[in-house]
Amino acid sequence: MVYKLDGGTVIDAEGNLVIENLYSTAIILKTQAQGIVGGYISGGSPPNTTSNVIEKFSFSSDGNSSDVGDLTVGRVYVNGTSSSSNGYTHGGSSNPPYVSGTDIIDKFPFSVDANATDVGNLTDGRYGAAGQTSDNSGYASGGTPEAYLDIIDKYSFAVDGNATDVGNLTVARVSGSGQSSTTHGYTSGGGQPKMNIIDKFPFSVDANATDVGDLLAVIIQTSGQSSATHGYVSGGGGSPATVNVIQKYPFSSDANSTDVGDLLGNRENGSGTSSSASGYNSGGYSSPPYVSSYNVIEKFTFSSDANSTDVGDMIVSRSSTAGQQV
Repeated sequence: MVYKLDGGTVIDAEGNLVIENLYSTAIILKTQAQGIVGGYISGGSPPNTTSNVIEKFSFSSDGNSSDVGDLTVGRVYVNGTSSSSNGYTHGGSSNPPYVSGTDIIDKFPFSVDANATDVGNLTDGRYGAAGQTSDNSGYASGGTPEAYLDIIDKYSFAVDGNATDVGNLTVARVSGSGQSSTTHGYTSGGGQPKMNIIDKFPFSVDANATDVGDLLAVIIQTSGQSSATHGYVSGGGGSPATVNVIQKYPFSSDANSTDVGDLLGNRENGSGTSSSASGYNSGGYSSPPYVSSYNVIEKFTFSSDANSTDVGDMIVSRSSTAGQQV
């Protein structure tokens, strides 16, 4: 990897931020769990159908997303991971009433707008598997084809191929949200039944997850975002109703989450993406019977606890999408 100095920051050959504030005493390392160029939204569901669309929106300026490609198969309840050069969309379900899952791992390039290619398979067909990102690998944790799974799958960014089973969550679940520090993956909440557990597993070795904290309440179908220092959980299906809460918990110590802000409205099954400065929640729906979904792209800052703001629109309203960033 080639690095260059740009003022007080270090960026790699592809323009990805590696170190911020090089000349200060606080040096922050960036992983692919945060981007500096833009966010992606892939797959998902307008009501009663599935989408294969890949959309892209800018982190540098607020605005609407644009259609930049297609997944190999339209599907819903997908999740995503990001290498430095490609976005990945894994799992999902293709046909209503969404009782069976697919094992497809799709990959699409960040350097050009293009369709995805099928580059491997999860160990089981499943939907609602949370996504986590290390420097070298993507992870899919939990999910369900029919029974709920505790499997943590890992697939390589360097070589196209199938995922391998590398560990287990503390509790089997579907539709938890994924967060990533530089060293660990996190799976937050999920069901069924709904739970508030925050699980953590290491990237350095293949191992089971441990229970390291609790969310504010039992919740499912949240979206996940990651700063350099904290994991974020936004929205979701609470008990008994959909909520608008933005929660965060620290990566530096095992601890419970705290309430740090609100989304624009109550919503669940949005997708989460992260820049180095902000978390984004895109789309989702508000409450049963789930006959309509949103097209709003919301943003909230990492530097201060605050509510989200409306910064753009998706090209079409949909929920249960995957998020990626570069």
